[in-house]
Amino acid sequence: MNKEQKASKIRTKTVITSHANADFDALASMVAASKIYPDSTLIFPGSQEKNLRNFFIQSTTYLFNFKAFKDIDPSSVELLVVCDTRQKARIPHVRPLLDNPNLRVHLYDHHPDTDDDLVAEKSIVREWGSTTTIITSLIMEQHGTLTSEEATLLGLGIYEDTGSFGFNTTTPHDFNAAGWLKSQGMDIEVIKDLLSHELSAQQITNLGELLQNANNYDIHGIEILITEISTDKFVPDFALLVHKLMDMEDIKVVFALGRMGDRIHVIARSKNPDVNVGKICSTMGGGGHEVAASATVKDKTLAEVRDDLFALLYSQINPQIIVKGLMSGPPVTIEGNKTVDDSVELMTRYGLKDLPVVEKETMHCIGIMGHAIADKAASHGLGGMPLSEYMSQKFDTVTAGTDLYTVMEIILGNRQRMLPVLEDNNIIGVITRTDLMNMLIEEPARIPDSLMPDRRREKNIASTVTNRLPQKMLDLLNVAGELGNKLGWEIYAVGGFVRDILLGRPNLDLDLVVEGDGIFFAKELVKKLGGRVKAHNKFKTAVVILENGQRVDVATARLEYYEYPAALPTVELSSIKMDLYRRDFTVNALALRLNPDRFGQLVDFFGAERDIRNKTIRVLHSLSFVEDPTRILRAIRFERRFDFQIGGQTMRLVKNALNLKLFSKLSGTRVMHELQLIVSEEDPLACLNRMQELGIMEAIHPLLKLHKERIQVLIELAKVHNWYKLLYLEQSVEPWKLYFLGMTMGIKNTQIKQVTDRFHFTQREEREFLQLREMIHEALIQLMSWREGKSKLSRLYSILHPLPVEGVLFLMGKSRKEHIRRNISQYLARLRDMEIEITGNDLHELGIEPGPIYSTILEKIMAAKIDGQVETKKDELDMAQECYARESAKEDKADES
Repeated sequence: MNKEQKASKIRTKTVITSHANADFDALASMVAASKIYPDSTLIFPGSQEKNLRNFFIQSTTYLFNFKAFKDIDPSSVELLVVCDTRQKARIPHVRPLLDNPNLRVHLYDHHPDTDDDLVAEKSIVREWGSTTTIITSLIMEQHGTLTSEEATLLGLGIYEDTGSFGFNTTTPHDFNAAGWLKSQGMDIEVIKDLLSHELSAQQITNLGELLQNANNYDIHGIEILITEISTDKFVPDFALLVHKLMDMEDIKVVFALGRMGDRIHVIARSKNPDVNVGKICSTMGGGGHEVAASATVKDKTLAEVRDDLFALLYSQINPQIIVKGLMSGPPVTIEGNKTVDDSVELMTRYGLKDLPVVEKETMHCIGIMGHAIADKAASHGLGGMPLSEYMSQKFDTVTAGTDLYTVMEIILGNRQRMLPVLEDNNIIGVITRTDLMNMLIEEPARIPDSLMPDRRREKNIASTVTNRLPQKMLDLLNVAGELGNKLGWEIYAVGGFVRDILLGRPNLDLDLVVEGDGIFFAKELVKKLGGRVKAHNKFKTAVVILENGQRVDVATARLEYYEYPAALPTVELSSIKMDLYRRDFTVNALALRLNPDRFGQLVDFFGAERDIRNKTIRVLHSLSFVEDPTRILRAIRFERRFDFQIGGQTMRLVKNALNLKLFSKLSGTRVMHELQLIVSEEDPLACLNRMQELGIMEAIHPLLKLHKERIQVLIELAKVHNWYKLLYLEQSVEPWKLYFLGMTMGIKNTQIKQVTDRFHFTQREEREFLQLREMIHEALIQLMSWREGKSKLSRLYSILHPLPVEGVLFLMGKSRKEHIRRNISQYLARLRDMEIEITGNDLHELGIEPGPIYSTILEKIMAAKIDGQVETKKDELDMAQECYARESAKEDKADES
């Protein structure tokens, strides 16, 4: 976009829109929302309903000043208000706005929740007859007023979505809103005219085709009518034809499929409470209510959509009989006070992969123990631990009356292999993944696409990748993918790089995983792009350093296992799924396909995208912290960095690892590495406070407990560190040194060696750290005698200059006296980097013989410059001669005596 084009765009902070293929409720709720957001711009989402389009062209465009998305400048938009939907997929016309991580979103809707719902700052959802009713009630609460035209349009939205108050979804709120709109000048005659539908000759022909193609199906005892129509042109008022069809044939449940061009339109209506058409259409990518819903499907044939529909109908209708017949009971259970070894023995005896855990002497289910986790725990020497420590406490349950589709969502969608069936909170049976798959093999209907594991795992985000990465990075990803194709290997970008694409955060630290030979791939990549390779044959990994300095870590797809708690990993070859499974948290267990034929497909085996949406840090398995306790520190780092929360089950495992004192088994080098990363975060204090709250600081070493005084100093250190960074001085700070001084403040010199030994300091590192503490102590004593306005600035310089910058900042943060802090800041900002113009060469040219006298002279000149006694190089040379003369006189006098 050139400057002139951008200048012609409308700049607006607030945009209001609704779902594509808008109906009257969508249109009316947008206009209603504009009364709450008066300085907003209305973006019309487009409609294919003929009567709505005509009304929009003739009246709404003029009256309410709607705009097209192309007319606005997206960069100016700060708030997006969405009406009559919450689903991201239903607002493609404003998709570019959603790529802005700082965009605020407000939602107004009356439809049920879906997995595709937007995350919003404000969400008002009420199960009323129309969204217009919801927003009208808010206008009423604010004592707003409407024009007659506005009241009529809002009334049109309510009348249409409630079937002129004839649908079962109509509520008293809809009547109340309509009554108020009437008082504002709503014209019922206009509404009547717009909602009265006289069928055209073409519509009568289409209705005849629907009647001719209609077939009744008995699905688990409920009669369903399914009909379809196929045409290259759009069929106006398709929903109206379905209403006419129901009235003519007295149909209770109907699904009408219409192929119109390259899309399949689905209209569903139900008068049977056992058939929730809203749920079915939502699964197909649409939405609606239990009694009325619709969906639009792209990239599928009519036959494929029909097959998907049958699958959903068979899985949902009359489910009670199926679930009762599917479950196994009574179940084999184990009491929660038993050990891990007990569960292994019981599962081995009965050939079970999972075991329900119940409270002692009851059948109240409190957890699920997996055979794989139990075996792994036993191999770590934890077989004697109570089951409650490692069982999964976060699990779904069903009752005998739960529909089969819910069972499929839990077992196939959420990957819960065993599903307890409860009655009065007691377990009466279980449904396993094997039970479900055996049933589905026997059923003529197949599993819905939305629940196929591969479909759930691989959503294509190529457009997001393209929009959020710089061109140089995109070029690199494309080269890697093309090279993978040439070698016959799958190539993936993995981990935090992919996570941060979804979060909209900058991250150019690229990690690649190769389903092949990672080291060979790295060498071939360098042949194409230039640079060099550092290979690590033991771990089957390599680091590519390109000519522009870009680093790319390349790994062979592998599975890591740990021989004992807190050990380093042993590496075996494996697939991408196993490679991701070895990672620390679900949010980091993501992969992005790079091969050209599937570029941008997101591989998500463990629900990472859901956890990112829910802002949750969750481990992949119960022994994650047992195998590597440093993951606890990483969990805190990610939690604070992204403003997430450690999940409940994961937090329980954190506390279990601390109770087992696993930090004591970690090498000090690994702990120090994680601490260095933590204090390099944008808000290290939040991480340190969280560590103290959980008891981690004491677990690392009892002397590191963050008492009140230490916390206060750490708060000040964070402030001075941020202040120093804003100075953009050449000398950078090593954050770990600064914060380690704060964390060890108050520890006696006789005890500090315990801490340095815990972190495996080398003799040199320990000596330097102890020396730094001593220098800080001495400088602090001297600072106490320095008086602002009375003592020379050169004295301040001589006190502070011997200290490394971390020591100076520590003094500044620790001091409670404002004048000392002010003078230290003056030293850092003005004096520390001050230089004199003359050097030893100049002294040599003055005829002064080299020796210790050089340092004496240069130091005195520096002091004089700081105190303003010399300004030019000539002044410095003159002073050098004077100093030399005085020093020489002193030496002569000394020789005479």
